[in-house]
Amino acid sequence: MVQHVFTENERDTVYRVIDARRDMRHFSGGEVGQDVLLRILHAAHAAPSVGLMQPWRFIRITSDDMRLKLIDLVTQEKDKTADMMDERKAEFMRLKVEGMRECAELIAVVLAPDDGTIFGRRTMPEEMALCSTSCAIQNMWLAARAENLGMGWVSFFNPQDVADLLQCPDTAKPIALLCLGPVHDFYEKPMLEQEGWRSREDLAHVLAENVYPES
Repeated sequence: MVQHVFTENERDTVYRVIDARRDMRHFSGGEVGQDVLLRILHAAHAAPSVGLMQPWRFIRITSDDMRLKLIDLVTQEKDKTADMMDERKAEFMRLKVEGMRECAELIAVVLAPDDGTIFGRRTMPEEMALCSTSCAIQNMWLAARAENLGMGWVSFFNPQDVADLLQCPDTAKPIALLCLGPVHDFYEKPMLEQEGWRSREDLAHVLAENVYPES
């Protein structure tokens, strides 16, 4: 029987996990048990998707050689990004933007080739596939945090380079390299906020009624 009503304690736990979720960059090695990994992946696969298209594909990187090749692609993109930072370049280069060497598990998330789904996405086909896959990633993030594991989303790469490396079919598009595993500590605040890179906006700044909020 499906339980449709949650207790106040269960409700509060959900909000606590959401508030405690962090985009982690510092990992402590170790392992993720296969039963835990499957729970996290099942949580991802339970995500909503427009037209029930389920556009996500997950590729577990178990080869050390493949991990090193992906790290090299990320490093190349980080350097190119730094060159566009102008006065913040040195500050950017000091930031740890990925934890691919130390994380226990590395999972590539790929948008599958378009299956022709029209339901709900006629005017925004790629955007709705991306939104659906992002929901799956968020489910993974929350599930990982509930398992007391860290997860970080690495986006510093050229999608075509990663697609070629992972032998993806034509029009498939990698959107994330997810670092997953044990951490020594979770950040007190989001790392970029903790490092003074940027601050979270107040809800009032992004919330409006009827028309777009003023800048």
